[in-house]
Amino acid sequence: MRIGFVLPTMGPLAGPDALTRVAQRVEAAGLDSVWVSERSLWPVAPKTQYPFGPLPEQYKISFDPLDALTFVAGQTSRVRLGTSVLNLPWYNPLLLARRLTSLDVLSHGRLTVGIGSGWSHDEHDTAGSDFHTRGRRSDEAIALLKAVWTTDPVEFRSESYMVPRSYISLKSVQQPHPPLLWGGWGAAAKRRAALLCDGWHPAGLPVVQLAPQFAEVRAIAAAAGRDPDALALVARNGFDVSAAPLGADRPSFCGTTEQIAGDLATAEAAGVD
Repeated sequence: MRIGFVLPTMGPLAGPDALTRVAQRVEAAGLDSVWVSERSLWPVAPKTQYPFGPLPEQYKISFDPLDALTFVAGQTSRVRLGTSVLNLPWYNPLLLARRLTSLDVLSHGRLTVGIGSGWSHDEHDTAGSDFHTRGRRSDEAIALLKAVWTTDPVEFRSESYMVPRSYISLKSVQQPHPPLLWGGWGAAAKRRAALLCDGWHPAGLPVVQLAPQFAEVRAIAAAAGRDPDALALVARNGFDVSAAPLGADRPSFCGTTEQIAGDLATAEAAGVD
């Protein structure tokens, strides 16, 4: 099982020096990857409740995720560069494909693309994205991304997007395309991970839930004729180290280093990549 860290792109610690320091420390330590999140605003009176409680204060400051990854790509040589996650319905998928392909080429094939449909009504409104059609448009956008990455000339038409028959010659280093992970843990998220993507990327799940829920994703893939063994499980969790052991009700990856190491072992046994 490989281990990566989220880069400091949000909150008062975010900045170029912190990005450089963390990314280079991760690489020097022999760890696998660095990841960036995405927030566009911190609404004072949000329409949608944050899934994990009050909206964190650090979200008031947020760097662009792809700009941050491009910045650290030029200062590292080995670590993979991941998005955790991009809110796909906010983007024109053709222009997003160009940015992702450019990043994959400039990093010599180190990009992993975590994507999701977004949970914030306010952020969708601000992006000009219809919150209520975000699932359908995400499906269409994934299809368009794959078309850009795998065909030339490209021609695409769906309910929301259209590309006239065109040559788009810049292709990713990784073939047929950079790995696509779908973030989220609801039923629709599991279906997209199983049917449209290369893996599942849940965030904040208790470690004991990873194995049974990933089994659901694998079963959906198998029923559709896809190879479940080809799907990656990339789990994201916060962590907090304490000097004294925490009780049985502690959150996953919180407690002493021994307790956190036990959670890592449980995650590896669950099939986390």
